[in-house]
Parts: sequence; C-alpha cells; structure tokens
Amino acid sequence: MDDIDQQLISALRHDARASLSDLALELGVSRTTVRGRIERLRRAGEIVGFTVVLKADTARDPVRGLMMIGIEGRGTDRILRQLGGLSAVRAVHTTNGRWDVIVEIGTATLEEFDGVLARIRRFDGIAHSETSLLLSTRKAATA
Repeated sequence: MDDIDQQLISALRHDARASLSDLALELGVSRTTVRGRIERLRRAGEIVGFTVVLKADTARDPVRGLMMIGIEGRGTDRILRQLGGLSAVRAVHTTNGRWDVIVEIGTATLEEFDGVLARIRRFDGIAHSETSLLLSTRKAATA
C-alpha cells in the first residue's frame, strides 16, 4: 500500500459513503483511480467490507473499565474464547507485561459491571486480576 492507498482508507474510515468524486477531489486523483484502488484493495483483502454504524453503537457505556488478567497454565486460548462470548466485553488485548490479557468492559450499571468481573474471575485458569474504572476518555478510536 502506498500513501494514496493510506489516504483513501483514512477517508473511507471517516465516511465510507463518500462519493467517488468527493474521494477523488480529496485525494487529488481521478474517479477512475479511486474506483480502481478500492477494487484492488478489496481483491487483496485489505478492505474486507463496509458497515453501518448506528447511533446506539456509538453511545458510551455509563460504566467502563479495564480488567488486567494473569493466567496460569496453558488456558489462554480457552479464556480468550470465554471472554469473547461475554456481551459486556468490548475488546480483549493480549500483552507482554505483568498481565497476560487486558479486557475492556462496558455496562449500564456498577452492579452489572461487578457481576461481569465476578463471572470472569471464576474462569478456570485466572490466577489474579486487577480492575480500574475508566473515569473519562480524552481521545477514543473512531469506527
């Protein structure tokens, strides 16, 4: 991928419904170039699809937190599958530091958040954990 491909992907992330004409104008290339690059990126598997983001999808959970997890033994893959099955889990990150996994959790209430923590702590292979509530977010990734 070259610089124009990167700029095209950035523009599509901002507005995937932008017209070919608007994208061409923004990138300083022809409509044919934009169309060809999008098709090439799709065929190469760089762009795997387009989606719709609903207002409800962008609403922030009132209670959010990060749970750092230490795993004993060889149960990491199983635990990752279990975490992925929980509706309150927003993201799961494997790490190389003190913690094996960091889990982003979002719920409507503190009681629900506490219940999710309790459920995760009961997973076989969880050795220890530490959780921090997120108080505010200065910069968040966009969809």
